[in-house]
Formats: sequence, structure tokens, C-alpha cells
Amino acid sequence: MQTRKLGNSNLEVSAIGLGCMGMSFSYGPSMDKQEAIALIRAAVDRGVTFFDTAEVYGPFTNEELVGEALAPFRNQVAIATKFGFKPAANDESRWSELDSRPEHIKEVVEGSLKRLKVEAIDLLYQHRVDPNVPIEDVAGAVKELIEDGKVKHFGLSEAGAQTIRRAHAVQPVTALQSEYSLWWREPEAQILPTLEALGIGFVPFSPLGKGFLTGKITENTTLDQSDFRNTIPRFVPEARKANQALVDLLSTIAQRKQATPAQIALAWLLAQKPWIVPIPGTTKLHRLEENIEAVSVELMPDDLRDINDAASRIEIQGARYPEKMEQLIDR
Repeated sequence: MQTRKLGNSNLEVSAIGLGCMGMSFSYGPSMDKQEAIALIRAAVDRGVTFFDTAEVYGPFTNEELVGEALAPFRNQVAIATKFGFKPAANDESRWSELDSRPEHIKEVVEGSLKRLKVEAIDLLYQHRVDPNVPIEDVAGAVKELIEDGKVKHFGLSEAGAQTIRRAHAVQPVTALQSEYSLWWREPEAQILPTLEALGIGFVPFSPLGKGFLTGKITENTTLDQSDFRNTIPRFVPEARKANQALVDLLSTIAQRKQATPAQIALAWLLAQKPWIVPIPGTTKLHRLEENIEAVSVELMPDDLRDINDAASRIEIQGARYPEKMEQLIDR
């Protein structure tokens, strides 16, 4: 497995990480715990050293899963987790309320350390920017946690360029985690130039378009009723039908390169910048292996030009989130 450094930091991880959320949250029923542990350990065996979780996934159960699975490999891997939400006052199963007050951050970290079975969190992200708490206060709280030895690196998620700069001035930001793929390219306008200028790494989540870019989801696919993609405008059948054009493009390039559409989508991301580390998630071993093998797919300048030229003529249909979730994105 190739490795990459996240920006100017000393955090070096596998070129492709593993997003663990879907093992216990959002994408239908949770995996059997022992099967999930086996899958995470299979990723370690295959060279993956970067694992992503969050307090809110479950909530709590995903951190516990990742902590148990990676306990035997603690010195070989980097675990990223996140703070920034709290249970809704009237429904503790809902975690849509933001809370990045410094005292809350420190409280959350204590819980995450226990669940992850670690003495220090390798990379701690603010999950979403809290408009009620100055980002300088957030960065200052994480700076103190780093000084206390409880956190090693500071990250942001779905933060805008101005917020990134303000946070970085207080405590250097190691990585930004935001959505980025061939079907969500908004970060290219402001975010990528900002990260490059500041020496910050980029960790794209949903690098396979929440599974759509694999080519395994069509307009006729029925998702489990607990799958959150049922709430996403981009996943209504009409949008899936229209967006199939992008999958067809990936399939054409994949045939040329003797690869799969998913591998082309990941290889395209890896080719954008040397400090980009995508974190595709999966619940299946063969998909894990397929994703990992994307690091061996080399897209030449002609390939990249063909992909960009063709993709520029495809207008992706449907919003990427319901309006309520879009309101949590900092721009």
C-alpha cells in the first residue's frame, strides 16, 4: 500500500483509508459486530492504516467497534474521530444539534478516548462548524488537548475557506474532511487552493458518491428503509436515471484501464493532489479489496483529460443532501 502525508504535517497514512460509519450507522442495518471487526482487521492486513469514525455514528457504537477491532494494532494505525453534535433535548436518538463549546469538546474527547481504547486521538475533527461558537475558541480548545497529550492532530469537516484560515491561525489544521468526488466538485473552487496554500491535507468522504459511482445502484435499486440515502434528492429514481451518464463514463474508462468504475473514481481523486486521502466505506471484503486496488490504477494525463472533458458535459441532477442537512454546511 502506498502512503501519503496529510499536508505539511507528520501524519502519514495509507493512500486510501477506511470509512467505518456504514458498518453501524446510516446505510441500512448494522453489520454483525464480529463480522465488522474481521473486516476492519482485514483492512489492516492489506495495508490500510487510516480509519475514520465519529462519536455520533451509532451514536457511540462505531467508536467502540473501531476501538475493539484496532486494539491489537494500535501502534500501526491512525484513528480519526469527530466531535460537534449533541443529542436533541426532546429525543436522544437524534443528534442534529450542534455543540462545539470548548467544555463540550473536552467532555466528548474523554468519552472517545475510552471507546477507542487509546491514550491519544490521532486526528480529531470538528464534525460540522458551529455558528454559535467562534472557530478560534474551537481551535483553542483542541490546541489545549494537543498540549495535554490527548489529541495529536486537529481537523475540520465541511468547513469553508474563511473558517479554515481562522482556525489554522490558532492551531494548525492537519486535514479537512469534506465530500469530494466526480459527482461533487464544489471543493475545487475555493477549498483545494486554500488547503494547498496552507499545507493542509484533504480527506474526501463519500468518494464513491455514497455508492452510486460503483455502478451497482440504478434507478430501479430499492434501498433498505433505514438507509439514509432514501432522504437524499440525488437518490430519487429520476435523478439516478439522469446521473447514470456519469457511471457510464467511468465504465468506459474502466474498460480501457482493465479496472472497475469504483477504482477509476478513486484513482481520479488520488490523481488530483498528492495530499488527498479518500476514505471509502464498505461492509464487504471484496469491495474493500477492490477499493484498495485503486492505488494501482494509474490514470495518465490523457485519461484525466478525457474524464474531465466528458464529466464537464454531464449535469448532475438532485441536491446532495436534504435542505436541513445542507444548512449545517459552512460556506
